[in-house]
Parts: sequence; structure tokens; C-alpha cells
Amino acid sequence: MSCILSGQCCKAQLTARPLQRVTTFTRRHLHASSAVAANPASITRPGPPPTAPLPAASQYGQRVDRRRRQAELIKRGQEKRTEAAKPASALKKRFWKDVHVQTEQDGAYIVHLDSRPVRNAMTKSPLQIPSSKPQLATAIALEWDLLTSAQQALRPHLTPLTSIASRAYDLALQDAAAATSKPPPEPSAPQSSTTIRDDIIKTLLPYLDTDTLLCWAPPPPRDADTTLQVVPSLRELQIATAEPIISYLTSTIWPGVHLDPGLDSGSIIPAQQPPETRDIVRGWLAGLDAWELVGLERAVLAGKSLCLGARLLCEWGESFADVRKKALNGSSSSTAGAKEEEMEMKRFGIEEAATACSLEVAWQTGRWGEVEDTHDVEKEDVRRQFGSAILVMGGTNM
Repeated sequence: MSCILSGQCCKAQLTARPLQRVTTFTRRHLHASSAVAANPASITRPGPPPTAPLPAASQYGQRVDRRRRQAELIKRGQEKRTEAAKPASALKKRFWKDVHVQTEQDGAYIVHLDSRPVRNAMTKSPLQIPSSKPQLATAIALEWDLLTSAQQALRPHLTPLTSIASRAYDLALQDAAAATSKPPPEPSAPQSSTTIRDDIIKTLLPYLDTDTLLCWAPPPPRDADTTLQVVPSLRELQIATAEPIISYLTSTIWPGVHLDPGLDSGSIIPAQQPPETRDIVRGWLAGLDAWELVGLERAVLAGKSLCLGARLLCEWGESFADVRKKALNGSSSSTAGAKEEEMEMKRFGIEEAATACSLEVAWQTGRWGEVEDTHDVEKEDVRRQFGSAILVMGGTNM
């Protein structure tokens, strides 16, 4: 009886519980080759000792090494280009040994390479430097003394002072020929009907509309967060830098002229100056001396500002000595010696012009940092160009 009951209980349990399905998995390999066990080699002896640690090179040392390698690569490339040039045998040599300055009977200076004078590229006549500019003549002589081959003399970027002096000398010859109604010396290259003075004036006048001193940053919007603004702002620095220069120009060489800011309205299109202002500035440029006009051209192209170039010309030009004397006599100092010392300390020179024309770049790099081999190179290059402009427009009669 018990067996029958137990059988019925087992049958009830089997009907109550569902049958569980057993699933089996097979392992399949993605490759057909058989697995091979690794056979590590036995260690019979220890390896070599580690190398001693080296101190980390500083950022300055890495920069110097990288620039030295770049200079070596550039030098190798120059040597290869020189060897490939035809005819390279004569141009690779420096045919002069000594560079000196000789004074002519009329007082003009001529730079000589041994016994050969440095000649003008256009007229092929000896390049004469006025007697009042001995510093320029000495600088040109030093420029040629640093050349290592005759081929380098054919590159204008290696002889910048010679190029700018030749341009001023050509303009002086044209002015002298126009004053005496005689044709200037025949140039070796074809020339256009316009004169050098007309070309310079045509180049400089458009800078009045896009002058660096007259392009100011827009004012901040009224609903701007004042806690995030930098004090002083870029606009405040630009106005504080431009106002003394513009006031000096409008009170000395351009009396009655009103210079409007170019980008003060917030537009990206600069506003043009009034026609009366352009006519006055055009007449002032037409009456400048040849050497001063060419020096002004170099200063304007370097600083992208006609106002800065005019301010430098007023401070260093030979024909503007009376303007400086008038400012000296109007000084508030008591003695003449104190006046001269005060004026020497307040002279508008290379550093002041470079700071004024690169004010926005200095403000931005002060916040975000400089780009290596870009901002530092431009900073020195603009000072070099302003220095060459002062050499050309200045002299001993300042």
C-alpha cells in the first residue's frame, strides 16, 4: 500500500514540476591552428644595470638647441643654393677687403669697397650721402662690411639701408632736375611717367583712414558684466596713447586739422577723413625734403600709421629744428640747461613709436601669452625699421 502511495506522490510531483531543458555549449576557435604553450627561457644571469638618470633639460636650453639646429639647417640650405646658382664662382666670393667712408669736395659721403664706390642701382652713379648724415654713411659701410659674398649684395633684405638711401638719392635727383628744369640722369631700368614723390604720396595718404592710432577698440555694451572687464581697457589705453600725439600734430604741423577716429563707431569699415584734412596732409607731404619723405615712408610702413611717422619726423627731421626749438622755449623750466635736459628726456623716439603702434598686440599677449618666433621677432623688427627711418630723416642739423 505504501508503495502505491509513494508511486502516486512521485507521479504528482512529476506532473506539477515542468521538465528542465539542459543546454550544452561547444567551444569553437576562430583560427584553425592548434594552440602552442609558451616555453619561457630560464634566467641564467641578470641583465645590464640601468643607466643613470639625467637631469631634465630646461625650456630655455631646449629652445636654444632647437634654434641652433634650425640655424645649421638654414645654413646648409643656403650653401646648397649657392652651389647650384650659375654663375656661382664669382658671386660666392667677396671681392673687397676693406669698407670705408670717404668725404667728397662738396662734403658728401661715399662708401667705398676698397677703391670701388657703392653705386646707385638705378643710375649706376656713386651713392652720395648728404654731409649732414655721417651716421647713415657709417651704418651703410657697416652693412657692407657684414656681407660675406657679392651674391648677398643682390638681396635687398640684407642691405636695407643701402636700398632706402638709394631711393632717397633718386628722389633728390628728381627734385633737383625739376627745380632746374633739367632731365635727371638716365636710369638703367624703364621708369613710369609718375615721379617717386607722387608714388610715395599716393601710398601714404590712404593710411589716414586706417591709421593705427585712430583705430580704437569698441566700447563695452551697457549690459556687459563689469566684473570680467580688464582695467584699464584696451580702448582706454589706445585713447590715452593717441591723444598726445594727435594734439601735437594738430598744433604744430597740421594746424586746424581735425582727425576723426577710424573705427570708433564699432564698424569694421573705417571712416574716411574729411577732404580738407586730406588736402592739407597732401600739401604737407609734397613740401617735404627728399630724405625726410623717404624716411617718413619707411616709418609709416613699419607702424601702419601716418600720425606716428609724422611725429617721428617732427622729432628727428632736420628741417623741423625750429618746431623743436619753439617747443623748448615754451617749456616751463626755469633755466636753459634744465629745458634741454627735460626735452632730451621727453623725446619721442624708437621705443615710444614701437610701443604706440603695437599697443593692441602687447595688450593681447599680456593676457594670452606670446607666440614664439613670431611676436618676439616682430617686436624687434619694428624697432629696427623705426631706427633706419630716423637715420635717414635725421642728421647733425637736428
